[in-house]
Formats: sequence, C-alpha cells, structure tokens
Amino acid sequence: MERVPTAKFQDEVVWLRLGDQQLHLFRRKDAEPPSLHHFGLDVDDFDSVYKKAKERDLLDHKTFRQAFRVHPLGWVQMYLRDPAGNLVEIDCPDVSMLEPDVQAECGRLEDEVAQTGEASRATLYR
Repeated sequence: MERVPTAKFQDEVVWLRLGDQQLHLFRRKDAEPPSLHHFGLDVDDFDSVYKKAKERDLLDHKTFRQAFRVHPLGWVQMYLRDPAGNLVEIDCPDVSMLEPDVQAECGRLEDEVAQTGEASRATLYR
C-alpha cells in the first residue's frame, strides 16, 4: 500500500491506497472498538440518501463531530448509523453535484480543522 495525502481531522489519521481502494487508519484514545469502525462508499443519488437518513434520524453527529461535511477540494462525507448501530460513511466526489438545499446543510471540514499542506490535496478519489 502507498501512503497518500491525508486530510486533517481532530484525530490522528493516515490514508493508504492500493489500486482504486483506500484504507484509513486512525488513532483515537477515547473510543472503544468497534464504535469507529466503518466503511465508505459512493451512492448514485447522494441527495436522496442524505434526505432519507435525515428524515429517519440516522445521521451520526457525534462520532466524527460533523455528520455531513465538505473538504476544500469539494468531496463530501456523510456519516450515519444503520438501524443495527453500524457506522457507515457515504461519499460524493463533488459538492456541486448536490441539490442546492442539500449543499446548504453541508458543514465544512475546515471549520473543524484547517486543511493545510498535504491535507489541502487529500482526496478520496483518484
């Protein structure tokens, strides 16, 4: 696996890539496994998934401090808990693809941690 530029978060994280896949390793002292364990995926209709997750109160605002946020490069992350309590990350390559009302509800990763140096170039996408 090759180390790739990593976005900055409040917790220590390293991103690794193998082909088109990424593995994100993080360290957080106040978490019990598997509370932070999750997988990320893209969906064809991010707007609908966001609206349905919000309607069903599935958005996870606690685990990573923001349930829905955009990186300065424009990619978007959303965190939700499925009905069994599993953490799931839903990603979108470009915030401009989202409906204006959904964009308006999106937080900014920079409001949590400044994205400077390598972090400003970090992307979930190749």
